[in-house]
Amino acid sequence: MTEIISSSDLHLYYGKKEALKGINLTLHKNELTTLIGPSGCGKSTFLRCLNRMNDLIPGVTINGSVLYHGEDIYSPKEDVVNLRKEIGMVFQQPNPFPFSIYENVAFGLRLKGEKNKKVIDEIVEKSLQKAAVWDDVKDKLHQSALGLSGGQQQRVCIARVLAVDPGVILLDEPTSALDPISTGKIEEMLFTLKENYSLVMVTHSMGQASRISDRTAFFLDGHLIEYNETKKIFINPKQKETEDYISGKFG
Repeated sequence: MTEIISSSDLHLYYGKKEALKGINLTLHKNELTTLIGPSGCGKSTFLRCLNRMNDLIPGVTINGSVLYHGEDIYSPKEDVVNLRKEIGMVFQQPNPFPFSIYENVAFGLRLKGEKNKKVIDEIVEKSLQKAAVWDDVKDKLHQSALGLSGGQQQRVCIARVLAVDPGVILLDEPTSALDPISTGKIEEMLFTLKENYSLVMVTHSMGQASRISDRTAFFLDGHLIEYNETKKIFINPKQKETEDYISGKFG
């Protein structure tokens, strides 16, 4: 197993409130890791630490380290724009830009300076195929992405992330706003994506975590309570809090 991201003694404060309390967690290449726990436990905050999205929030202080391929992403020398291409993010609500489907997926390539139309065409098609939405949109690439269903919009957003060839994809409850059929399509797609990418996903759905993830981390009140292979977390958790949460005693 190849380590891809590891956090060490990671603390995060919103003003004086400590939201992450010394998180030590190692994520592995070509695995899908889910982060579970009740609302406000720190799982989305931790996810946003992995590509420095919390930098955008005023009054946040972060101590400790996050290593990506052994390099500290919080080093003053880190190029945050490049980091966010390398560690892409998909949000809870689909957020396509008010452009055509094609231009949504091509956006990051144009930012990188790619001008060759043939290259852009190929990458747009390949990214939409990987995101399992090509068949839905191939005949309407130049129509607005805002005209798609929620599930299709979310898959176009995933294609937009894939187009810039990231190493890691972060997903913050990517199916919580979607219907069961769209959720199933996205779960199938994520399962195939881990052959080429490493994925970290926040989910409130115990069923989803148990179905598609290799490892699961359980957060509670800013602490990482337990982290293990998913089947061990769900069948034989070591901590009573984990067992109580999974069995629905709180959450």
